[in-house]
Amino acid sequence: MPKKITRRDFLKIVAVGGAAGAALKLGLDSLPADEIISETRLLMGTLINIKAVGLDPELASAAINSCFARMSAHESVLSLFLPSSQLSELNQAGVTHDPHPALLTVLKQSQKLSQLTDGAFDVSIHPLLSLYQSNKRLPDDEEIQQALALVDYRKLKIEENALRFEQPGMSITLDGIAKGFIVDEGIAELQNFGFENVMVEAGGDLMVLGEKAPHAPWKIGLQAPRAEMGNLLTTLNVENQALATSGDYLQTYSPDFANHHIIDPHNGHSSPELASVSVLAPSVMLADGLATAAMVMGKLDLVEKLPHCEAFAITKNADVLKTSGFKEI
Repeated sequence: MPKKITRRDFLKIVAVGGAAGAALKLGLDSLPADEIISETRLLMGTLINIKAVGLDPELASAAINSCFARMSAHESVLSLFLPSSQLSELNQAGVTHDPHPALLTVLKQSQKLSQLTDGAFDVSIHPLLSLYQSNKRLPDDEEIQQALALVDYRKLKIEENALRFEQPGMSITLDGIAKGFIVDEGIAELQNFGFENVMVEAGGDLMVLGEKAPHAPWKIGLQAPRAEMGNLLTTLNVENQALATSGDYLQTYSPDFANHHIIDPHNGHSSPELASVSVLAPSVMLADGLATAAMVMGKLDLVEKLPHCEAFAITKNADVLKTSGFKEI
């Protein structure tokens, strides 16, 4: 069956062949316009928005359904909140055998991020998070120190046939990286169906490929961390890149945002410098982890050094920080 010609293909052919302006107009008028097929569902405790641009709505709908199915399958492995997940099995028993490839992939990437950030990113932070979340008051120093004794990514042993904790009482959370991995997997599924212009967004973390329309990139707004700053901080064009945001406003334990769910694994407290960080990276998994690490580190120095990565941050004092290559509209 001959391949269907798209609007973009036609433009390329005309540009190379040097067709007359009248022929160009006639040809474009006769071509069908690409459609944006979109769907929103609840997954991973947040709303997932998927958009696919193409000429075949039925194929796009099939691709989106398959994308949701693939993402849901990975959630069933990586979720901290599903008792039947392999992550929950590891936390409960301290060991799990024959780990799922998705769990292995995420944990290996987590270990690399932990090493890269000198432990600022650490999935074994879960006992400390549980301490903050279970109390109606902020924990005292003794409680924090007891929980910190269970936090050390180096005591999670990762092997192809087993995962285990070297210290009893340890547990991990993948909330700072698993969502990114699952979004990346959703993008891969859309690509399997042949779609090159797509977006998958999960609670503000997203990946886009191609364009929303010919010569029209995907336009993304960054949410302000404080109501008095308005709705959006800035807007940027994103093409073939991932974006993830971490902020103190997403889950706070004190009215002044000084204590929140992003906790420094070294001292058991939230870092005092930043209100939010948004990171652009080649994958959502990497962007997700780097945004969390930057919040802990309180600066963007690491992101500045990494190839194909950029960041935009707001301090607690409402000052703007950004890496040298970050481009706004």
